[in-house]
Amino acid sequence: MSVEDLPGSASEPGGSAVVRVLSYNIRSMRDDTAALARIIRACAPDLVLIQEAPRFFRWRKAAARLAHATDLVYVTGGATTAGPMILSSLRPHVERTEDVLLPHTPGLHQRGFATAVFRIGGARLAAVSTHLSLDPAERRDQAGLLLDRVAAMGEPHVIAGGDINEPPDRPGFSRLSATLQDAWATKPWGGEITNMRPPYQRIDALFATPSVEILGCGVPHSLPGVTTADLRAATDHLPVLAAIRVPATQPAAAAQP
Repeated sequence: MSVEDLPGSASEPGGSAVVRVLSYNIRSMRDDTAALARIIRACAPDLVLIQEAPRFFRWRKAAARLAHATDLVYVTGGATTAGPMILSSLRPHVERTEDVLLPHTPGLHQRGFATAVFRIGGARLAAVSTHLSLDPAERRDQAGLLLDRVAAMGEPHVIAGGDINEPPDRPGFSRLSATLQDAWATKPWGGEITNMRPPYQRIDALFATPSVEILGCGVPHSLPGVTTADLRAATDHLPVLAAIRVPATQPAAAAQP
């Protein structure tokens, strides 16, 4: 399917918002960054939940270059979260951000969450980007920590995306999908496989709280101005793109006299 087949960004009567969210492991921008920028721009996202953002020497400059090349702005994360990062278009208004480092197991990579709350038209949406462990036991524990973080944000409408490092039938992924909507399984669109190394599996995903309506989610089959060679050159993962509908925020009840 072409990216044009997925609903575009829109503000709707009553205050609800259609939002495009992209989750993408960019392998620390070690590959073809021009191809990477073309892919992100072609997806026309409102929010980009990035994994493996640059996190060492001059990482902030690398994040700024990627944001500039994709017509987006840096929101939060990067070295401060050990890799997860969030970018956005100018459409969402950033209300708050928080970078979270997870408990570190000696001998394994540090992991973290990049989190932000946005107002988009009359709707509020919280977002989390993450990259779970390569170790199965730690990965399952981190899936539980992700669910805890989603609940602790205190927002009814939350989208979480990342490199889960395992397919849907494994314990960590299953722990997430038992509580949150697995966007691809809820409304599949485009392709399923997200990594370009064997075994070819769906290890990258977007999840949402039940109040968020999934309009479509998957790997785009066709992106304007992007070739198959671009997808292979940009990183070893494929982009996961979703269109979601976020309900309008309900006004607070008036205080009783």
